[in-house]
Amino acid sequence: MDYGIYFAYWEKNWDVDQKAYIRKVKDLGFDILEISCAMLKNISDGELSEMRKMAADAGIKLTAGYGPGPEENLGSADEAVQKHAIAFYTDILKKLEKLDIHTIGGGIYSYWPVDYTKPIDKQGDWERSVRNVRTVGKIAGECGVDYCLETLNRFEGYLINTCAECRQFVEEVDVPAVKIMLDTFHMNIEEDNLAEAILLAGDKLGHFHVGENNRRVPGKGFLPWQEIGCALRAIGYDKAVVMEPFVIGGGRVGNDIKIWRDLSKGATIEQLDQDAKDSVSYLRFVFSGPNSDYASPLKGGRR
Repeated sequence: MDYGIYFAYWEKNWDVDQKAYIRKVKDLGFDILEISCAMLKNISDGELSEMRKMAADAGIKLTAGYGPGPEENLGSADEAVQKHAIAFYTDILKKLEKLDIHTIGGGIYSYWPVDYTKPIDKQGDWERSVRNVRTVGKIAGECGVDYCLETLNRFEGYLINTCAECRQFVEEVDVPAVKIMLDTFHMNIEEDNLAEAILLAGDKLGHFHVGENNRRVPGKGFLPWQEIGCALRAIGYDKAVVMEPFVIGGGRVGNDIKIWRDLSKGATIEQLDQDAKDSVSYLRFVFSGPNSDYASPLKGGRR
């Protein structure tokens, strides 16, 4: 497995220049930087080439995440929105190919965060989304990109909340590039058993996000990381494990993620960096095998 972190751990807005984090995450011990597709909407080919070279020179892989807006909703009842969304993803996927990015994940079958003041038509949206994800998934395959559908908790999405739903959706789409994406934060809310959900995903698991029950870095909450690691090894998962902590309030990120208090507890940038460094070291150990003697610097004790 390769280990990564989402740039937004340090940021308050989605569309910032994320190139500066390439060297930073390498120095902190990560293999992967996950970027937001928000920064790719108006990017030039020259900037794409520059970013690809920076990552290659640093020995960092790039993955991409995205929370589509209502105008990018593949499940919309509005045919004009569906058409726009397909065009949007076609453009993004071609840019990912130029960046040598082979994984995109998120609620990229609907929109995020969901506006629950509007009526919900889950069955109709499901059928439309399956059809349009099938179209986009074929384009993703042509671009060499795994199109990974994230299970989201009920407060952020309604179409796919569990691994069982995601597996059904992926099987209905029936396109090799379309895969399951799991996130431990969302799983902690929706799944009966985290390990069983991973086992159910099996060889259809294309991307894996990790974060604590409280959205802090792994090791600063109560999720059963040993069990999670055992399940990942049981299915032979060898792809990306990307940390997606959110601890800073304010800005568009804080508003969208609903960070209403300072989860960093006043941490400086240096302290945030150290937490990320300690956490990825912890995950590498826990996910690699037996770990009963590991003393986590994040906890000040065994875990």
